[in-house]
Amino acid sequence: MIVDAHVHFWDPQARHHTWLDDQPSLRRRFGPDDYHPGRHDVTAAVFVQADCREDEALAEVRWVAGLAARDPRIRGIVGYAPLHLGARARGALDAVADQPGVVGVRRLLQDEPLSVLRDPDLAAGLRLLPDRGLTFDLCVRGHQLPTVAALVAACPDVRFVLDHLGKPPVAAGELDPWRADLTLLASYDNVVCKLSGLTTEAAPGWRPDDLRPYLDHALTVFGPHRCMVGSDWPVATLATTIEGWFDIVGETLAALSTAERDAVLHGTASSVYRLS
Repeated sequence: MIVDAHVHFWDPQARHHTWLDDQPSLRRRFGPDDYHPGRHDVTAAVFVQADCREDEALAEVRWVAGLAARDPRIRGIVGYAPLHLGARARGALDAVADQPGVVGVRRLLQDEPLSVLRDPDLAAGLRLLPDRGLTFDLCVRGHQLPTVAALVAACPDVRFVLDHLGKPPVAAGELDPWRADLTLLASYDNVVCKLSGLTTEAAPGWRPDDLRPYLDHALTVFGPHRCMVGSDWPVATLATTIEGWFDIVGETLAALSTAERDAVLHGTASSVYRLS
């Protein structure tokens, strides 16, 4: 049984996703009917905002809530809110939080300068989340991790979910300083880690052995009970399939106990996102 903690749906005819301009193979509608995990038993999934235009973000959440009403696998929604505005984000955040199925928020940080991560307004916006029972998905790159750690330290009551292991430099085959930076971030117990997104960070022609050192390190420093699996579908189709990714993670988990495997495959996501 698997909870896929990181899936996307989008419809370019309904909303603007400018990042798709660089990925023509992904510029079409992707919905639950297109999601096929192969032989794996995916019983639930968490939708994560797909970076549409900011003024369309609430409509995106409402669209996915409608999809969830028809497909019981969609058990949680991580929507967008402009938390970088600090207290001024309160209204937009409440509008998102009031939608059925919303369990968290993501505001992409991966391409922002470090000054944005250090801005007190972002920390102030993040501190609005606990009272609303919402998590924050951290989508950042490896070089940002030390600054992210400082942000996490400033928001001890916020539950953070690190997407894609912090996007380490898999294509270059580099483990350092990412390993030390991830170890620092894992020292904060309000952070959990998604085992997701590595195949699109890898070089063309990658092999599973290229990915395992990163997965192994995340499992070591966070522990299985603070890790969850996500397919990053359909972005991941640029490099793999849902079935292929879950195969790699499953093989990486083979030496763990049943309880530890269950935590990674469904327990951690169910608990952190408070899935019904």
